[in-house]
Amino acid sequence: MLAIFKRELRSYFTGVMGYVFMVIFLVAAAAVFCYTTLFSMSADVTSYFVIMLMFSAIILPILTMKSFSEERKLKTEQLLMTAPVSITGMVIGKFLAAYVMFASAVVFTSLYFLILIPYAITFKLALLLGNIVALLLVGSVFVSVGLFVSSLTENQLSAAVGTIAIILGFLTVGLLSSLIPSNYAIRYVLDSLSVFGRFTTFTSGYFDISAVVFYLSLSALFLYLTVRIYDRRRYN
Repeated sequence: MLAIFKRELRSYFTGVMGYVFMVIFLVAAAAVFCYTTLFSMSADVTSYFVIMLMFSAIILPILTMKSFSEERKLKTEQLLMTAPVSITGMVIGKFLAAYVMFASAVVFTSLYFLILIPYAITFKLALLLGNIVALLLVGSVFVSVGLFVSSLTENQLSAAVGTIAIILGFLTVGLLSSLIPSNYAIRYVLDSLSVFGRFTTFTSGYFDISAVVFYLSLSALFLYLTVRIYDRRRYN
């Protein structure tokens, strides 16, 4: 697993994908920070992280779309499946490489809020940390979804589009529930599946353990599905 992790992490910087992702993420985060916080001299961190959540849904597929699709296109998939590493280790190694890239970008851009200190603008550190944790948790779901979709096709563009579609589905499912009368059980089901709905509990200043379990479970589910896909390919 460690060898796969190092190989994948190195590949982001031996090619252009890693640089493209980092540059776009850092520039977009700076623009969002200026718009929501710096120009208005506001201590409200919530708007920044909500916008970055939506932006991450679109930019993260840049990291994951090539994870397995490229292996299939270059015919190196068989080498991975016959390498002295388990399928689970291979999937987790690729997941960690993409996630480290995303988490590094999130943590680094969160330092933008230090700019507010010289202006004597105070913000709640606990709320800031809660938003960072929430974005990192949602990011783990997005990355695992991206790996799963990438394992289904050798076309990177298809992988990216499919990933965005699934992620947007998770983000908008909560909006669908608002159109359903509250006495219908299906509304409860939709609310429980809402990625964005659980994210807002953190932005409100609450550390929701059930949301943490939900995000980690959803990430584990998509990683498991990816492992099952490659288990089937190995024996077919």
